[in-house]
Amino acid sequence: MINTADILETINMIRQENLDIRTITMGISLLDCASEDEQRLLTNIYDKITKSAEHLVKTGEEIEKKYGIPIVNKRVSVTPIALVGGKHGVDTYVKIAKTLDKAADTLGINFIGGFSALVDKGFTKSSENLIAAIPEALSTTGKVCSSVNVATTKAGINMDAIRLMGKTIKETAYLTRDNYSIGCAKLVVFANVPQDNPFMAGAFHGIGEPECVINVGVSGPGVVSSAISRAGDCDLSELANIIKKTAFKITRVGQLVASEAAEKLGIPFGIVDLSLAPTPAIGDSVARILENMGLQCCGAHGTTAALAMLNDAVKKGGVMASSHVGGLSGAFIPVSEDEGMIAAVANGSLTIEKLEAMTAVCSVGLDMIAIPGDTPEAVISGIIADEISIGVANTKTTAVRVIPAYGKKEGDTVSFGGLLGYAPVIKLNHNSPEKFISRGGRIPAPIHSLKN
Repeated sequence: MINTADILETINMIRQENLDIRTITMGISLLDCASEDEQRLLTNIYDKITKSAEHLVKTGEEIEKKYGIPIVNKRVSVTPIALVGGKHGVDTYVKIAKTLDKAADTLGINFIGGFSALVDKGFTKSSENLIAAIPEALSTTGKVCSSVNVATTKAGINMDAIRLMGKTIKETAYLTRDNYSIGCAKLVVFANVPQDNPFMAGAFHGIGEPECVINVGVSGPGVVSSAISRAGDCDLSELANIIKKTAFKITRVGQLVASEAAEKLGIPFGIVDLSLAPTPAIGDSVARILENMGLQCCGAHGTTAALAMLNDAVKKGGVMASSHVGGLSGAFIPVSEDEGMIAAVANGSLTIEKLEAMTAVCSVGLDMIAIPGDTPEAVISGIIADEISIGVANTKTTAVRVIPAYGKKEGDTVSFGGLLGYAPVIKLNHNSPEKFISRGGRIPAPIHSLKN
């Protein structure tokens, strides 16, 4: 039975506490688009995407009007392009990126993900060509997002790929230097990448997915923060219970929207990603949740413990609300996209070392962090290697999205606009890991990966 109090509570969540559906993402398989003829390949990709998702934006807008629930983004993810481009050269991969961008503009969507490669155990020629194309691809398109998976717990860590990604990030930063190196905000390096993630910039359509699928990402840091504030001085067990109940309610909204969108579009419903994805808006911050739990400032000793509890409670509440929870699901800590994180970095409470520790218990990794523009490639690779190792050792997804802001130094501020926000340039340890990184090869999989 529908409860009036529940309806009113949900309305308040939307109006007062920034509850929204962060994204409806349609995953589309491009495996049948492959062709040795370049023009046919590009035409196949454009036609498949624009035909499959032609009603996506309209459907999202109809659901918004029907239920009064804001749906911030409508997005598309596609099969990792390295699996589609075949033996074509770097120039063709750049043309594919431009074709994806053109399709996104035609559809009126916000982003398109899947300019991606999976190289956790080594490189194919196609993955080498795609990675070589990333800097130009991201500097000449506006809506294309790219990701590279360089490690899994089962395969270990491809250090050659990590070294290459340090170089790729620097090149991308230079080519987009006139806009605070924003190209790097559309590039993620992963360990244990999920294949059903609806959030950018890491979304792609996994090879085990259906022809098309609808995945929804729901977000509500403000709702959780308000619930904690209302709870007062209860103990941590009760606080965890309150967070679980709140996450349940948030996820039910996502389940409703996902089911409705899938039915209207006539394609399967995939998953609800119940991540707490912050924005730069006041009242929509994961950092402020942690502070409402009792920390003087995010980054204080105890921050990792508070985040671990938050992440666990969110997952437990969400899985009771939907039978198909997936993607990343938990709490995000992107610095530039979180008003409280920005403040904590600016006042020196939150350092990159503390952020790294927090990634051991959150949903993703070092995300949207501005670093000095003159940071050497080897240092960037070292940052990636450290973060990827946390994911591999703990059998979880971790990722790195850092922006070496060209011409900027520690303490400066860079602004990306919109949901990408702004960030102070964070201090790094510039002692060089170059000799370690240059050894190359693979770091073997941990012993606990042998589970068969």
